[in-house]
Amino acid sequence: MKPPPTSDARSPRKSALSRIGRAYLSLALGTSRWNITGNRRAAALLHQTGSAPPGAIVAFWHRALLQLPALWLLTLRGRNHLRLRVLISRNRDGRLINDTVAPWGIIGIAGSANRKGKDKGGAHAFREAISALRAGSHLAITPDGPRGPVGVIQPGVLRLARVTGRTIVPVGAACDAFHLPSWDRLAVPLPFGRGELVLGAPLDAETTSEALAKALNDAARAAERRLSLVRATTADRLWAALGNILRPLVIVMLRIRLARGREIRGRLRERMGLSRAKRPAGTLLWFHAASVGECRSALPLIDALLDQKPDLNVLVTTATVTGAQIVEAHRLSSSASSATRILHQFTPYDIPRWNRRFLAQWRPDAALLVESELWPGMIAACFRRGIPIAVINARLSDRSWRQWRRFRLLGGTMFARLDFVAARSAEDARRFQALGVPTCHTFGDLKQSAPPPPVDKGVLAGLKRQLGGRPVFLAAATHPGEDEIIADAAGRMRRSYPDLLCIIVPRHPVRGTDIAARLGHAPRRALAQAPTATDSFWIADTLGELGLFYRLATVAWIGNSLAAPGGGHNPFEAVRLHTPLASGPYVDNFKPAFARLEGCIAIVKDSSTLADWGCALLADPARRERLTAEAATRIDTPDTVPAPLLTRIVAMLPQ
Repeated sequence: MKPPPTSDARSPRKSALSRIGRAYLSLALGTSRWNITGNRRAAALLHQTGSAPPGAIVAFWHRALLQLPALWLLTLRGRNHLRLRVLISRNRDGRLINDTVAPWGIIGIAGSANRKGKDKGGAHAFREAISALRAGSHLAITPDGPRGPVGVIQPGVLRLARVTGRTIVPVGAACDAFHLPSWDRLAVPLPFGRGELVLGAPLDAETTSEALAKALNDAARAAERRLSLVRATTADRLWAALGNILRPLVIVMLRIRLARGREIRGRLRERMGLSRAKRPAGTLLWFHAASVGECRSALPLIDALLDQKPDLNVLVTTATVTGAQIVEAHRLSSSASSATRILHQFTPYDIPRWNRRFLAQWRPDAALLVESELWPGMIAACFRRGIPIAVINARLSDRSWRQWRRFRLLGGTMFARLDFVAARSAEDARRFQALGVPTCHTFGDLKQSAPPPPVDKGVLAGLKRQLGGRPVFLAAATHPGEDEIIADAAGRMRRSYPDLLCIIVPRHPVRGTDIAARLGHAPRRALAQAPTATDSFWIADTLGELGLFYRLATVAWIGNSLAAPGGGHNPFEAVRLHTPLASGPYVDNFKPAFARLEGCIAIVKDSSTLADWGCALLADPARRERLTAEAATRIDTPDTVPAPLLTRIVAMLPQ
């Protein structure tokens, strides 16, 4: 029996309903803001820009049927060659829906599965759907329609895929809507609202009903999550307003930083989201690592990802010149194939206009923030563009945790917008989850697996000859207020070891001039001045040479830890180089690392206890050896990147 045409004569009442439905849907869709995000391969299939044969099966739950025109309009832009057919029921509701969506060029195929021996045109519709797909049209289908049960895959969609060999694109939809009292609570879009459409990863023709149901549910949940988080909150507006107000002051600050050597002339505009560099073709993964420590912890992960995905490019942004030099040195030491796939830029400040420029220029496929670089404006901008964003080696110190809890109403949406957090410890993971992060993992501290800082072996050998076996006390990464304490401790130690040399490495090398002046014009590494036999201090105010000074040290102390609030620095570099280590008590930023190395690192509270510790170890080489050997057993093998972390990151990227 031949089914009736999809647009037969209607009664005046039915025609009026169709016109009203079309007018309302036109108003609702036309006045709403729609975003389409998700899998890039699925988008290529819909746009027919890939190598797959034209024509795909577009699957979505029946409750989202009235959002189909929005998907089609967003897909159709500039692509008039695309055609879409939709399977609908032959009943009254199906004909009404068909008449309603027809103005958008969506052509119905009427028919559904036979029920109780009654022919509903299913066989004819199936044959017409096959012909449409083979002719290059897309076919939209609701696998649980037209009568349900809700969310249960009916066999027709899988049969179509297997007969035609066409790929299934699962789609999730969510919008501001009211729901009809139908079997599936059909969503009717509201005017002047928002809508989110999420494309899931394409499924091949041999997929199972379970896999399709999961893909549709995942896409639907993703669309609902985006709809709930995409709107600008009061906190978003306040943060954006603050950034716009402060923008002139930030530009002045950049000029001051440039004068102090903390920015690079010629690259200042990168801090405003402008760049002369070009985005490479293909997949681009963006890492943001603020400075030296974050860069060192991220580099082994970057290398592992480049090895695993030959088509991947990595953009690394840093906030400091020292971080930029670490990235550049690593790039130059990498293989030729990897070096060309690593790019560096300075990160823009978190100002709306500058964020938009940066994202429009680089269009990253995914973003990874290293450790604690949480910028609300950039996270919101990435989320609105559908760029997955996560935090790796994530940490929240006690102080940061208290602050975020205090301002939870301002930061809650920001944390919810993160795709996942890979925390360095279980305690950090619990804190991120309590702040609203949907998914948290604990993969350990990446700093453990970072390789030791590099060194020029010729320079190292020359300095050792020059020092002639003098005992060396290293103060690594000192901060203002600590240099005087170190100088006093070195003076106390010199009573027992008169030839002791104290090397001071300021965390910020620009402080070298001031430190040297306060210590009787001590020689400075930045001026190529080496210590003579009569010099008690040597100011190592250069960049990227901490590996050299750890290798020269007999004992070492690590800074940002003697004066509150402090925070500490990464102890794993010293441990990796078998250097006996002490620290002050204020190490909140690195509590898991110091807990792991408890008993191997001395905690000192002032210059007197630091001097006593240093003298005791200088007098006992065997004890130094035992401490460093024990510490080395507590950290991971260098370059060991957790496999689950690699898998999780790769899953963020277009497949």
